[in-house]
Amino acid sequence: MDATTPGPLNPDVLDRDDVRRALTEHDFGAAFTLIKKWGGISQNRIGAACQLTPGKVSTITSGAQRVTSFDVVCRIADGLRIPGSLLGLAPRPWETATETPVERPPAPAGARPASLDVPWRPDATVDLASHLTGADLLMDRRTMNRALAGAAITGAALLDSLEGWLQPAAAVPGPRRRGRLGMTEIGELETTARAFRQWDHRYGGGLRRKAVLGQLNEVSANLDEHQAPAVEARLYRIMAQLAGTAATMSWDCGLQSRAQDYYRLALRAAHAGGDAVFGANVLGGMARQMLYRDRPDDALQLINLAQEGARDAIGPRVRAMLHTREAWAYAAQGRTAGFQRATARAAEALAAAVPGEEEPYWIAYFDKAEFAGVTGGRLLDMARQDPRQHAERAATEIRRALAARGPEAGRSHALDRIGLAECRFLVGDIVGGAEETGFAVEAARHTQSGRVRTQLGQLYPYTVGHSASRSVRGARDSIRDLLSS
Repeated sequence: MDATTPGPLNPDVLDRDDVRRALTEHDFGAAFTLIKKWGGISQNRIGAACQLTPGKVSTITSGAQRVTSFDVVCRIADGLRIPGSLLGLAPRPWETATETPVERPPAPAGARPASLDVPWRPDATVDLASHLTGADLLMDRRTMNRALAGAAITGAALLDSLEGWLQPAAAVPGPRRRGRLGMTEIGELETTARAFRQWDHRYGGGLRRKAVLGQLNEVSANLDEHQAPAVEARLYRIMAQLAGTAATMSWDCGLQSRAQDYYRLALRAAHAGGDAVFGANVLGGMARQMLYRDRPDDALQLINLAQEGARDAIGPRVRAMLHTREAWAYAAQGRTAGFQRATARAAEALAAAVPGEEEPYWIAYFDKAEFAGVTGGRLLDMARQDPRQHAERAATEIRRALAARGPEAGRSHALDRIGLAECRFLVGDIVGGAEETGFAVEAARHTQSGRVRTQLGQLYPYTVGHSASRSVRGARDSIRDLLSS
């Protein structure tokens, strides 16, 4: 294959976290499974591209054989056009070739609007919502995955685009068509937005995402009419909540760039509706996305922006949530003292929450169980670098979360189970890890969350190399079966 010949993979497949993780760990069984799933190419085509027989691809995919030959790794890199850096190789010849590269086909019109340049005006926010949802609702699943699954924007390009959050909302220039929505309809829309959020919390994205987008599109159409001021303000707040749900559902579907688009829309809508508290919550969600993208510096900037823009308005639960995101960023930077300090502040803020005190419904999830689960997850992050110091503490916090919230917690329960299994593997308890993996896989079956499946994929390498153990083989097979389904 020469430098100008395109590979069989759409480049967006290589932007996925689960694919990149499998490749960097040389887990080619998982990588081939994910490439078949997300790239839409057959096992035979993988074999032909990599100069492997169909039987060899089959044994690798099943986990019966690992790829250890340097020559085979190079053939996989060149055949599928995987950059050498993802596989621990030097840049491949086709990466450094001087020939003119083959251009990728243009994305569908409207697939990725230039929302970084949209003015911070309510009418511009309405236009952005119509553009985003209209484009998404018209695309089929395959086109959507190829067009929208790119990486999220980071650094100054992202942070500078959010500065308008700190400025007063501009007035809408000129009246629009007269609308006739009343408070009864607004109440029904608020109930719908709340139900969608509960869907997301329990089940993740998937098929429900388009229902949210349809409702968001309808809200933007209503805002394109000139409603009564009180109705309009609440409509913007409903738009913010729906866009926030669309963001997390898009993330769950692996659509990182689109998730960020909807987060930005949610922030603009909260700004237009005067809801500084929800805006701070949106920035906390954007910070979490940056943390999953290994951008802790960006996450801290987003948290600071949230605190600066809503310092006098946020209640104890929102403040506690933001402190846990801050602690997460410090943990990612290896700053143990900073992690402990921010975690202590989160605990102090949560302790100040008075039962029955009025706070937004969307932050009610952040209770002692959530705090324990989040803290355990961050300790687990640090345990991957220093298991002896952090793994048992992580397991203790995760067990506390599991004791306080059961399977009805859906995605959170599954993530807790996965985290506890990894803790057992990290301390060398292979049998215990395999047993916990069984519970984790069973919990993951009850949610369509892509995030859960990505985390579950992190357990797979722990089960490789222990083929003599029946329990570990069973754990490995159960992970592979679920991820390939």
